[in-house]
Order: sequence, then C-alpha cells, then structure tokens
Amino acid sequence: MLSDILMWNKIGRIVILLAERLDITPERALDIFYTSKTNERLHDPSTLLYTFGDRYIVDDVIREIQN
Repeated sequence: MLSDILMWNKIGRIVILLAERLDITPERALDIFYTSKTNERLHDPSTLLYTFGDRYIVDDVIREIQN
C-alpha cells in the first residue's frame, strides 16, 4: 500500500517534469508517459528503474519518443 503511494507520487513528479520539458499540458504528459516503454520498465521491479532519479526517467522518456 505504501509502495503504491510512493510510486504514484514518483509518477506525478515525472509527469510534471515531462510537461515542463516538452512545454505541454500535464494531461498530455501523463498520456505520453503511460503509453511509454519507460513506464512499463518503471513498474517492473527487476529493472530497478524506480530507484533512479525523476530527471533521469524523464530523459529516458524523451529519448524514447525521439527514437
């Protein structure tokens, strides 16, 4: 339960940073993030991506959409 709350908070921070970096609405950033492979990896405990900083994860999403 607590881990769910922590993950929701992390995703919220990532989405806000992504919206700022791409100059888009938070709603659009949420859509981009939730449909990304980065989101899948974030929820996969074996990748340990959840231990990385928010800005690193935002950079990963941006790299993904640029490719």
